[in-house]
Amino acid sequence: MKILVADDDPQIIRALRITLGAAGYEVVTAADGAAALAQAISQHPDIVMLDLGMPHLDGVQVVQALRGWSQVPILVVSGRTGAADKVDALDAGADDYVTKPFAMDELLARIRALTRRLAGPSESPTVRLGDIAIDMASRVVTGPDGAIRLTPTEWRLLELLVQNPGRLITREAMLTQVWGPSHARDTGYLRLYLAQLRKKLEPVPASPRYFVTEQGMGYRFVPQGLV
Repeated sequence: MKILVADDDPQIIRALRITLGAAGYEVVTAADGAAALAQAISQHPDIVMLDLGMPHLDGVQVVQALRGWSQVPILVVSGRTGAADKVDALDAGADDYVTKPFAMDELLARIRALTRRLAGPSESPTVRLGDIAIDMASRVVTGPDGAIRLTPTEWRLLELLVQNPGRLITREAMLTQVWGPSHARDTGYLRLYLAQLRKKLEPVPASPRYFVTEQGMGYRFVPQGLV
């Protein structure tokens, strides 16, 4: 289990790296909000633990950015004790909030609770698009005529969309997640690969039912039951 710890206090980073490592977790760290997003993109952590008062991007901004493309569990660990701060963080998409100073036993218990969420039965579902079945666990797509092959890039786009059903994912978030921050404005890549994905998975690619364009903003996966 990999945990991303984002905090601008080096002593807290050091203490959490030692304690979480001793508890069996792999720990990656970031000292500011921008670095936290970069680490989330490159390291694919199972849980994100972050402070609110970080430079470059504060914790709430990081949560909002993560929720644009990911459902990774987020635990806020902050010295801000006001109700408004907690509400802002939770409304932005955080899953839990712990105030500093914290008891390490409580923190580990909160992490275990988030870990149980990761082990839920719906973690690797089979998604159906009409007569096409997508096995997210084995990465196998099957249609009426047999297997449908997707490229690695098409798979990354498909996973990003399917893991966020009904949620608008901005073009910038998709480009950053799939190709990296240096390609955040290369919308031509996105149009090309979305067109290929639709050709393989949509009943009528020119009139998509499942992978819908939100003009000027991004894309949205509309599950079969909502079509």
